[in-house]
Amino acid sequence: MFPRASALALCVSFAALLSAGQSAALELPLPPEGEDLVGEIQVIKAKYEDTFAALGEQYDLGYLELVAANPGVDPWLPGEGTDIVLPTRFILPPGPREGIVINLAEYRLYFYPEGQNVVHTYPLGIGREGWGSPVGKTHISAMTSNPAWYPPQSIRDEHAAEGDPLPRVVPPGPDNPLGPYKMTLAMPGYLIHGSNKKFGIGMQVSHGCFRMLNHNVLELAGRVKVGTSVRIIDEPYKFGISQQKVYLEAHTPLGSEEKNLTLMDRHAAVVNTLLQRDEDAGSLRLDWETVREIIAGEDGLPIQIAEQNQALASQEESLF
Repeated sequence: MFPRASALALCVSFAALLSAGQSAALELPLPPEGEDLVGEIQVIKAKYEDTFAALGEQYDLGYLELVAANPGVDPWLPGEGTDIVLPTRFILPPGPREGIVINLAEYRLYFYPEGQNVVHTYPLGIGREGWGSPVGKTHISAMTSNPAWYPPQSIRDEHAAEGDPLPRVVPPGPDNPLGPYKMTLAMPGYLIHGSNKKFGIGMQVSHGCFRMLNHNVLELAGRVKVGTSVRIIDEPYKFGISQQKVYLEAHTPLGSEEKNLTLMDRHAAVVNTLLQRDEDAGSLRLDWETVREIIAGEDGLPIQIAEQNQALASQEESLF
C-alpha cells in the first residue's frame, strides 16, 4: 500500500528541490484546520568538516533527531558528499495549539504565538535518567537575562562526588550553564534556559530543565512573556492528517521499561494512541507493514500509513 521506503523517497524527492542552504529558525505556517503536518523533509550534501552537532545548530535540529533520520551515517564524520536527511517535517503535537508545547519524546519545543498563523519549533536537551523532566501543565513565571546560577545542594553533592566541586554561585558569562537567558516555570525547580555547551541539545543531558541553543533561547524569549502557558507531554507516537492522508511519526520512548517493550507491545501502544486521538480511527484501513517498519525504525519522520477515504480492512485481517 505505502511501503515506507517509497513514501520517504517521495517526500525527499520533493524536498530536495527546496533550498536547504538556509539556516533560518524553524518558523512554519500552520496547516488548515483539521490538518496536522508542517514543514518539509530536506536533504543536503555533507561537507568534509560537517558533524551532526554542527548541522543541528545550523538547522535547529537535535543531535539524536539527525542520528535517527540518518541510520548508518557516522555522526562525527559523515563524509564529503554524503546525503544527509534533515528531519524538518513534523506532525504537530496533540492538544491545543497555544503557548508552548514540549514533547519530551522528540526533544522538541513548539511555540504558537497568539494571533499568528505560524508555529516556531526548537530542539531541546531534557532531563537524563534519574533526573527526568516533568509532564504536566504550567506557565512561565519569570524571565531573566544573563542569569547567575545557584546550583542546588543535590547537584553540588553530585559534582563533589565526581571530584568537580561547584561554587555556590556561578556568575553570568560564558561559563554559566544557564547561558544568556532563563525562563522560570511555575513548576518549582524547572527552567527553560540556554547553555554553555552546544553538544547535548536534542539529548537527555540535564538535571530536569530544558536546554536550548543560545540563539534559540534568545529568540524564544523575545516572543513569549510571563504567564505564557507551557504544556509538557511525552508522546513517542504522533498521528496526523494532511490532504486526507494519515501519517505516523515514531520516536524512541524515553523510559527504560518502554525501550524494552516487544514489537507487539509497541504495536498495541500505537493502536491505543490512535484510538485515543480519533474516535473514527477504527474505520481506517492501516498499512500494517509500513506501521511495523515505522515502529521498528523510530526515525522521527512522518510517513503515510492510510487514507481517510479508504474502506475498513476486513475484520479477519491480522493487525500484527
